[in-house]
Amino acid sequence: MIDFLLLLMAVFWGTNYSIVKHAFLEIDPQAFNALRMALASTIFLAVIVGARVRAASSPAGPGGADGVFYTPAKVTSRDWWGLAGLGLVGHCGYQYCFMGGLARTSVANSSLMIGATPVLVALLSALLGLERIGRLHWVGAGLSMTGIYLVVGTGFSLGSSGATGDLLMLVAVCCWAAYTIGARPLMTRHSPVGVTGTSMIIGTLMYLPLAWPSLRAVPWRTVSASTWAWLVYSAVFALCVSYTIWYAGIKKLGSARTSIYSNFVPIVAMLTAVVALHEPLGVRKILGAAAVLAGVALTRMVQLPGRDS
Repeated sequence: MIDFLLLLMAVFWGTNYSIVKHAFLEIDPQAFNALRMALASTIFLAVIVGARVRAASSPAGPGGADGVFYTPAKVTSRDWWGLAGLGLVGHCGYQYCFMGGLARTSVANSSLMIGATPVLVALLSALLGLERIGRLHWVGAGLSMTGIYLVVGTGFSLGSSGATGDLLMLVAVCCWAAYTIGARPLMTRHSPVGVTGTSMIIGTLMYLPLAWPSLRAVPWRTVSASTWAWLVYSAVFALCVSYTIWYAGIKKLGSARTSIYSNFVPIVAMLTAVVALHEPLGVRKILGAAAVLAGVALTRMVQLPGRDS
């Protein structure tokens, strides 16, 4: 089931590229992001409160899927500092750089850099002693990265006019890797929804002052109904649902394995462009997609040594 959910997450994130790019035609990137983060935070807050109320009325405690939404562990002062750090790095910092980078560079460049996340997460996990990464896992990660290059590598150029966007996207990848690894201690005691939602609320409060000038400059009366619909879709599925799946995966599979599924995102983005924008699908892209799928399958089958379950 977790594999299916992680693939669904990749679909939501992959299609989100085209959705966000479309919205940029009417709304400033940071203003758009501030609105979707505020909406997602509101939804998370409602879910967290609802889960607590439900748990209070069920003395037997959470079980099964309920552990994704609520755990009874008390949030300590140290936990609050950790959540604040996650909010700063994983929501405020990551989202600001991701949106700024996506607005300035191509989807191909963005997808390639985001595709580097599994390698960076695995490397940091190994350096910090959190996970011992086996040889076959590295082979799978390398195979997936090769596939990503085959798919989008021809569009990657750090020396292009979008170099600022490329740099912002690179910083975003580092923020996401730190966010993924930094949440693991909290995940041992708290639910994915609790950690994700609370850190997002904190990150949104940090983000809104940065986006305030952009929010004020948007001509809201000219924003179309379709753009508002895409904003809601992005907030609900790309943020609320996908972030919850991501952390549920980390809790069950570990950081390194879960991050491999982000390699599907460029593939989904490519297929979306073929359907929506009628972009050609050549042999190079088909071979790249096959390499990504093979790499994910390989890392999923291999049991990581020393992984704490």
